[in-house]
Amino acid sequence: MRIVGTFSVSPLSAICTYKRLYRFLLVSLNIDAILGEMTIRRRREKLEEMARGGGLSDAYMATLTRLKAQKGNKSVLGLKVLMWAVYSERPLRVEELCHALGVGMGSTDLDHENIPTLRTLVSSCVGLVTVEASSSTFRLVHFTLQEHLLRDPTLFHSPHSTIAEVCLTYLNFESVRDLPPIPRSVRSTMPLLEYASFYWGEHTRRGITENVKILALRLLDRFDEHISAQLLLLNSNRDMGWGVFSEQMTRGPTGFTGLHGAAFLGIAQIVTSLMDTKKWDVNAVDFTGNTALTRSARTGRDEVIKVLLKRMDVNPNQADTEDGRTPLAWAIERGHEGIVKILLEREDVNPNWEGKSGKTPLLLAALKGHDEIVRALLEREDIDPNRADKYGQTLLSWAAGKGNKGLVKILLEREDVNPNWENKSGKTPLCLAALNGHDEIVRALLEREDVDPDRVGTKHGQTPLSWAARKGNRGVVKILLKREDVNPDREDKSGQTPLGWAASWGHEEIVKVLLEHEDVDPDHADTECGRTPLSWAAGRGNRGVVKILLGQGDVNPNRKDRSGKTPLGWAASEGHEEIVKMLSQPKDVNPNKSDIQNGRTPLPPAADRGHDEVV
Repeated sequence: MRIVGTFSVSPLSAICTYKRLYRFLLVSLNIDAILGEMTIRRRREKLEEMARGGGLSDAYMATLTRLKAQKGNKSVLGLKVLMWAVYSERPLRVEELCHALGVGMGSTDLDHENIPTLRTLVSSCVGLVTVEASSSTFRLVHFTLQEHLLRDPTLFHSPHSTIAEVCLTYLNFESVRDLPPIPRSVRSTMPLLEYASFYWGEHTRRGITENVKILALRLLDRFDEHISAQLLLLNSNRDMGWGVFSEQMTRGPTGFTGLHGAAFLGIAQIVTSLMDTKKWDVNAVDFTGNTALTRSARTGRDEVIKVLLKRMDVNPNQADTEDGRTPLAWAIERGHEGIVKILLEREDVNPNWEGKSGKTPLLLAALKGHDEIVRALLEREDIDPNRADKYGQTLLSWAAGKGNKGLVKILLEREDVNPNWENKSGKTPLCLAALNGHDEIVRALLEREDVDPDRVGTKHGQTPLSWAARKGNRGVVKILLKREDVNPDREDKSGQTPLGWAASWGHEEIVKVLLEHEDVDPDHADTECGRTPLSWAAGRGNRGVVKILLGQGDVNPNRKDRSGKTPLGWAASEGHEEIVKMLSQPKDVNPNKSDIQNGRTPLPPAADRGHDEVV
């Protein structure tokens, strides 16, 4: 018996270790093969044969020949161990494999006297398997052995159907059926139960036979009362969410029928057989509010979807009670393009359904970045491309704001798309593209004749130019200023112009671009505070903008706002020393000019606030 442990090493050490293990494995297998011969002559011949060999492949072939030559049933048992090691979905623990090999096909319960011992299993494999000490799991002696075994398709006969039959036989044992449908510690008494519950479906999909089908139908009858249903769902908690299961731990998977189980596992042939042998309510929901169709859509089971949609009584728009999503919405959420297209072939599928999230399938596909699904949805004549979510965002709004050029282009080719739609914050697609600096999308939108480039938002009163100037998107500002139908000096609801916003946020390049336009008033005071661009720039400490504005001949540096403060007063009160110096240099700036409200000069407030360096 070989028992190996696990360890952590550096990459260089790992390479050296791998080479040593390779040499050790080759020598070990060769020695075992030589000692397996019964006479001195045969051992000498075997030694000479090994000396001529090329490496592990020859050693594996020799060892497999010796394994098959074992007396009694040891050769059969050894091959079964190798089959499980190669084709199981995960490495099996010792007790799991012992139980799997103790299952008698056609038996109604487990015969404990038929379970082989660990020593028997290991010896039957003549050195080709190991038991990992840290996890007590069976593994092949080297990863190259699996590659070698897979190259011979005749070595194992129908491995997946064989494993599926073992799993289903185990799950149909009377001792298993008698277990309550609540997960408790069953590893010690029925160690193969977890593996069989989790993976019988995977093996069945990859190797279904008539006998496997019969066993599966037997298991799925009254499936919601079987412990394997609960174990299956617990293993899939990432799909369902822990909250649902914590509630179900005490009462089992109510309503999770055999039809739900077969659909969830994606075994189309079993789904067909179930509906042929029993009358099912195809729209029945399980404990999470999912129908069999929804289960299939969530897990990406194309063939099962086709089978279920053949039923005229199936409701393709039935939403789950958990999230309010239809099968179509779930397929989009998971990116199952094939299933989306299958569902859309049904005329009665609603492509505009909104779940609890308020997102339409079209918007959901866009949010997930599934462009092909978006195209498939847009091919439906009954799709509404202007349907807005709870935030008032249409698909075009979202695409423009996120910079999805491809999707914007697709949508703008449709005449029924409204390019001037406002979301709940009063922003059009052009505003969203402008404030996020998506130059190419701005150009694409402006190519539509029905796009208003100077539209005033109903909430803030800002135009696309105002948003672009405020956010510092110079490229967008330049694009918009080239348009004759854009007012570069338009006020928003606070009376602020694009120049005022750019000055306030310190966007020097945009200030320069705007000042080149003859229609821009560099000394415009907003209606809310009465502050000019110079006042905002001075108060915010935007030295570069102050310098640019002071270079304009028509800017009044002594202009007071509604509070009576001048730009110098704001700079002094906020402690911007260099700006105070800049504003004190022009001859027409009066540092002793008092404000209206308090009758104070700029310098006392600075001193009051501890800005000694300004004073």
